Amino acid sequence: MKFKILPEPASVETVAEMQAAVPLVPDRETSCCARLIDRTDVGAQDVAKEWLTFLRALELVEEVDGRYRRLPHEADPGRLRQSFRERVYLADDALAVLSAADGPVGVDAVFERLADRIPRWERLRHADDDGVWRERLRRTLGWAVVFGLAERVDGGYAPA
Repeated sequence: MKFKILPEPASVETVAEMQAAVPLVPDRETSCCARLIDRTDVGAQDVAKEWLTFLRALELVEEVDGRYRRLPHEADPGRLRQSFRERVYLADDALAVLSAADGPVGVDAVFERLADRIPRWERLRHADDDGVWRERLRRTLGWAVVFGLAERVDGGYAPA
């Protein structure tokens, strides 16, 4: 399963903090979001939902029968990089675009190179589908920087 929703890029320490706020005993999404809001600087339920989804993508939280629980391993950078590449939609593709480029690549250029990989039904879901996907790729590249897979160079991104 590939995950598309990512929160605004932060830090590995923030990922660990968010993971720690999720209960070990499975609980409903609403309760888990409330815990994230109460125990971290997440200010809204929508952002808390983004974090739950992203923590699932990173294999730090699991969801079973509509209930979420924290998994008992830490946010190890190597594991985070691997899960990010394998489980975040277009993450590995975006990194391949960076690797194939001669220099830094901006979000718009990455979007143009990957637009054909976005399923038609996904593109029809939003009034501004290009804007939604550019934002998702911006966040994906931001997280790639956080995880040491890419770096910011001259207003664009390059492989780390």
